[in-house]
This record gives sequence, structure tokens and C-alpha cells, in this order.
Amino acid sequence: MTPEEVARFRGMLQLQRTGTLAAIAELGSSLVELRAARSDGTADDEHDPDGSTLSGEWSRVSGLDADFAGTLASIDRALGRIDAGGYGRCLRCDGPIGAARLEARPAAELCIECARAAEERR
Repeated sequence: MTPEEVARFRGMLQLQRTGTLAAIAELGSSLVELRAARSDGTADDEHDPDGSTLSGEWSRVSGLDADFAGTLASIDRALGRIDAGGYGRCLRCDGPIGAARLEARPAAELCIECARAAEERR
């Protein structure tokens, strides 16, 4: 991989990181609002047939928050691999991760063959 390609992928990852951090901050605000609504005792959402329950919304937002935290960790690991000089190499077989795969998933840790094998084992 050329230094220019690595720089382009670094830029893509940094852009994704910025967006992910913004999403985490927004979800954090939602969690604070939900926590306040749950603790004040005035929200009787369990009997509102038109809206989602506070518990359901809490679960949804908490799940999204966990997903974004995982995404952020993956991006940070990819940036670490760039700094260490190992970006674009499969963590399992040490073969190259194809450019098309990195275009689609810049934080990819596995080449497509190893990713398929890992998915089949699930």
C-alpha cells in the first residue's frame, strides 16, 4: 500500500471517528434525558399505546451506544495499525486486505477470506 493510500484511509477513518464521537455524544444526551424521565416518576409511559415505553427506548439507545462504542474501538485499532505500519494486513493470515474491502470498511481487520471463515464459524 502506498503512503498516499494509507493517508487517504487515515483521513477516512478520522472522518468516521469524528462522526462516531458525535453520535455517541448525542446518544449520551438521550440517555441523560431518559434517565431523568425514569427517575422523576411522572412519566407513565407503560400505559401510552401510541409511544414507545421508557424501558424500550432505554434499551434501544443503550444498544446503539454500545454499537457506536464498538465502532469507535475498531476505528481506533485501525488508526493504531496505521501508526504501527501494519494497516491493510489481515490480522489472521497476514495477507493483504483488498483495497475494495478497505474502501467499504476502512477499519477491516480481516481479509475477505478470513472474514468469511470467521462468519461461517459463528
